[in-house]
Amino acid sequence: MTAAYLLHHYDWSESSAILDLFTREQGRVAVVARGARRPYSQLRSVLMPFQRLHVNYGRKRPRTSAEADSAEIQPLKSAEWAGGPAPAGGAALMTGFYLNELLMKLLARQDPHPALFDAYALTLPALGSGEDAHVGAALRAFELLLLREIGLLPALDLVTQTQQPLDAAAAADRPRHALRPEAGIAPSRPGEPGLDAASWRALQQALDAQDLAALQRACLGVLAELRPMLRGLLHYHLGVPVLRTRQVMMDLQNLQGVEPGRTR
Repeated sequence: MTAAYLLHHYDWSESSAILDLFTREQGRVAVVARGARRPYSQLRSVLMPFQRLHVNYGRKRPRTSAEADSAEIQPLKSAEWAGGPAPAGGAALMTGFYLNELLMKLLARQDPHPALFDAYALTLPALGSGEDAHVGAALRAFELLLLREIGLLPALDLVTQTQQPLDAAAAADRPRHALRPEAGIAPSRPGEPGLDAASWRALQQALDAQDLAALQRACLGVLAELRPMLRGLLHYHLGVPVLRTRQVMMDLQNLQGVEPGRTR
């Protein structure tokens, strides 16, 4: 049995579904749950997003090396609820789907990231806090961890082009530095969001220590500046201007009369 979360599911037939799972040992894997869509299937109440699962999957017959290297769809043998709090609803549900979309689009299959799995498990409860600032800090911290895990985040305490420490690189006229998709950490231009050296250093230290709580605290005081920079970096590597879940959130907020800038 392995720990897993359900990221997405697809109808495969009248009675079965293909599941995209995020597992601690093997990363993102695809499995087929035969009969899971039948009304009397015990899997229907278990295979829910944001619930920690214990799953067993794989083929009984030995696989060739070519099969082992491929991202094949494997049969799901069993799945059990692994305990934990019930998933939050409302806005927390949408932000949870946002995390799932990031994992689906940025993680290759069968590429394990146990530290990221643990961070995901700890981030989900924070999404139901009801406090926008704490939810925003949880999201920014997870985005930073994800980008670092897949090798798309530069060192935050160095100027990327020169590898010079930010303290030494800060000038009187440009004491803040921005995170740009094409250039990494660089001196901020007029009107461009940026952070001072101490803020970037606190973020880097929390990442190096793999301390999610410290990373969330470091994000909390710089949310307004950090959000557009991380969003730009994510969209740059995803190749899309807006993620599907963010577009849904913005559409819902427009219907409710909420300012678009308040999307998380």
